[in-house]
Amino acid sequence: MKFPGNTKRKPAKTWVAVENYLDGLLIPSDPALDAALADSAASKLPDIAVTPSQGKLLHLLAKMKGARKILEIGTLGGYSTIWLARALPSDGILVTLESDQKHFEVAQQNILRAGFAKLVQRRLGRALDALPQISAEGIGPFDFFFIDADKENTAEYFDWALRLSRAGSVIIVDNVIRDGEVANAETADPRVQGIRRFNEALAREERVSATTLQTVGSKGYDGFTLAVVLD
Repeated sequence: MKFPGNTKRKPAKTWVAVENYLDGLLIPSDPALDAALADSAASKLPDIAVTPSQGKLLHLLAKMKGARKILEIGTLGGYSTIWLARALPSDGILVTLESDQKHFEVAQQNILRAGFAKLVQRRLGRALDALPQISAEGIGPFDFFFIDADKENTAEYFDWALRLSRAGSVIIVDNVIRDGEVANAETADPRVQGIRRFNEALAREERVSATTLQTVGSKGYDGFTLAVVLD
């Protein structure tokens, strides 16, 4: 299937060179974050964590929001978790959900080493099982959400984020462009289908104002959605 528009784009090596240049200026080496990435790689976790620039963007957005309660769906090795936790006040809370035992164990080590044993509540298990429990416990509403888990259930995660939000809450959803395949209505990829279902739900949702941005860099061609809860 062909998509309209200019198909010319800079090669990936240019994206990576620019990313490295900017990160070198704006994001200095950090022992806890560097160790989280190194341990994730050594443990052979998938190389799908956010980049340093994306991690810092999450941190800045949560900081700008003045978030006191953050919910992260998809911990992986804890790299994004550390960025988000650093945006919280000392009496804040970050609840992070991870379904994979190995990922959870690596993240646990990385989060503890970064000094967030008390600030970050780590939960192992399917997010769709954990979210009703979180709701029942009355931990929310949350000020900030980061959804970066299995793409097939993104629409369901977004629905739960709305249930656990309040006016002004910020919801970030990662990996929503899928190398441009998201525009393909005929896709057979269940991950892309999941993102398309999320986009359709987002377009219908009157309780949020949202936008989606395309990105390029060391992780290739992708993007993220930012939504603000109106009421």
